[in-house]
Formats: sequence, structure tokens, C-alpha cells
Amino acid sequence: MEPQQWKATGSFFHYNGHQVFFKKEGTGEPLLLIHGFPTASWDWHKLWHSLSQQFQVITVDLLGYGFSDKPKNYPYSLKDQADLIESFMKELKLGHTHILAHDYGDTVAQELLARQKEQKCSFEIKSVCFLNGGMFPETTKPRKIQKLLTSKIGPIIAPFLNKRRLSKNFHEIFGPDTKPTIQEINHYWELITYNKGKYVIPYLSRYQLERKKFRNRWVEYALTGHKTPICMINGIHDPISGINIASRFKEVTEDAEVYLLEGIGHYPQMEAPEKVLSHYYSWLKAFSKKEDELYQK
Repeated sequence: MEPQQWKATGSFFHYNGHQVFFKKEGTGEPLLLIHGFPTASWDWHKLWHSLSQQFQVITVDLLGYGFSDKPKNYPYSLKDQADLIESFMKELKLGHTHILAHDYGDTVAQELLARQKEQKCSFEIKSVCFLNGGMFPETTKPRKIQKLLTSKIGPIIAPFLNKRRLSKNFHEIFGPDTKPTIQEINHYWELITYNKGKYVIPYLSRYQLERKKFRNRWVEYALTGHKTPICMINGIHDPISGINIASRFKEVTEDAEVYLLEGIGHYPQMEAPEKVLSHYYSWLKAFSKKEDELYQK
């Protein structure tokens, strides 16, 4: 599915005076999909049909991404994106959901888990499955371009970003046999540059600084000592957040399931959608069985 087709089947709601793109389909238990940086909810299109047969699937383009508004003078933050998700859930009148998150979206989910632990989240999180993302700043290996965009010169170099550089970076973070096609690079670039999106990338990039600042909240506090089932599906060929993140996740969470995808890079939902779905459904079935057994006792 091309991005414009994706957009045509979605809608918009208002958050803080800005238009935010969202899409929903299916019936049953809600499942919220939260995308990563620097792309958009279109990242989930290869999983969408299967998931919408099982769930009421919902997703948004976070503010500054995809088809949502991209205000230049806006205080972008992961906590504000979590506020946006809460506003979105209220818009749809949903009181609970499962979450499947990737990259930047992982930390939005971590913030929501922290709020749930504080009993301050406006909806109940039934489960969270994390895909590749720099959840642990001490073990994440950001690319050189990420570091530059986060720095003071980020706004200076942003106008010079181009499709060729994007293609080079994406080829480096995908698996050896699952590189993005030329068409997919074109689609990613379309989503990034929509609404003059190049110019807000430096401001969005500062989430890396937030991950360090709020590390204790989003790691020790959010990922431990609660009853919400969590797991990880990780493409271990990812040079940014592959096996390094999966190993740390296992250390921090102790008994959470971790599924490793050999030869897969940073975008497992794009590179190996069937494997992601297989592991995700198996995990949901396993923890649902445990819940049923505890209930019967």
C-alpha cells in the first residue's frame, strides 16, 4: 500500500490546535500501534490486514511525523506525544488497549507504562510488545547523522538532508537480505518531507536527550515491578538497537519474553512481517493462557 492510499483510509483529530492523522479498522480488543523516528504509522501497513482481523487496530502519526501537522515552533517531547496518545484514546472513547511499539514509539509506551504504574494513565494498558528501539541509552548506538541532528547544528544541516542520504542510512540499518526497495525509500522520503517535515527533524531528534534525562523513570520504574505483560521482538542485525538492546531488555525485565530475529535489522515490521506476527500472536496466546489459569484458581 502506498502512503497516499494509507492516508485516504484514515482521518484526523485535533490536538493542541494541530491536525493529527489516525487510522482504525477491525473489531474486538483495541490494539494501539506506535511508530518510530523518523517515519510514520505507514510503517505498520504490512501487519495491518492480519492484525485488523484479530483486533480493533488503531494508530496515529505522532505530531511532527507523516501526515500530521509539523509545526516548527513546538515544544516536541516524548511526554507530549504520550499526552497526544491519551487525547487520542479519549477521542475514540477507548478505556483500554494493547500496545505494539517501535523505536521512538517504544519510549512513548514506556512513559505510558510509568503513568499506569502511578495510576495516572487515562486508559488501561493490557500489554506492550516492543520492537527495535533505543530504550536503554547506555547501550544504544546512534548513527553519526542522529548525533549531528541532535546537536546545536541540527537546524543548520536539516535543509541539506536528501533522499540519497536517507537511502544510505536505511540500507545500513536494515538486514543484509532485507534492504528497502527504491520504491520504499521513495515512500519513506514522501512521509518525512510531507508538510515541510525536514525542518522539524532536529527538534524531534532531541528525544535522545530525553531518554538520558528520564532514563530511571523509563527503565527501572516503567519496565519493572508491575503486572502488565511485556515482551520484545528484536531484529538482531540492527546496528543501533539490535542484540545490544535485546540483551539489556532481558537483564532489566528478568522474566519478559524476548524473540530474536536473525538477519533482520531495525525495521522488523517491514523486513519480516510474518515473523513478527507469528511471535506476537504466540506471545499473546501464551500470556492469555496464564491469565486464564490464574483466574480459574
